Amino acid sequence: MDAQNAETRIRVLVAKVGLDGHEVGAKVVARALADAGIEVIYTGLRQTPEMVVDAAIQEDVRVIGVSILSGAHMTFFPEILRLLKEKGAENIVVIGGGVIPAEDIGVLKEMGVRELFPGGSSLKDIVEFVQEIGAQH
Repeated sequence: MDAQNAETRIRVLVAKVGLDGHEVGAKVVARALADAGIEVIYTGLRQTPEMVVDAAIQEDVRVIGVSILSGAHMTFFPEILRLLKEKGAENIVVIGGGVIPAEDIGVLKEMGVRELFPGGSSLKDIVEFVQEIGAQH
């Protein structure tokens, strides 16, 4: 990869927040993104919203992808969005996936989550969405 492509390559932070210990889905998504040429930073398990936002800023990512299976999406997403705004990093796009009831998806999008991929979403759709974000940047 030449220097220009290295500079324009999109960077994504994939995070697991809270006590949710199921990371297989997050790792599968991270691998699919990496296989598509997207640079992925995976935070590992049991991250706090503060840890996720600080890592995203430090790693200069364009996208934060949060995987939630615990049911705490209405707590963690608003806190991540709040912290991004507080730290002047609201230009970082937040997406998510996992177990998110249909009735909460619209509410989370209104709060500022750009896109949500519930369980069963296609990896192709996730990769293409992230690539579109990269093309807009």
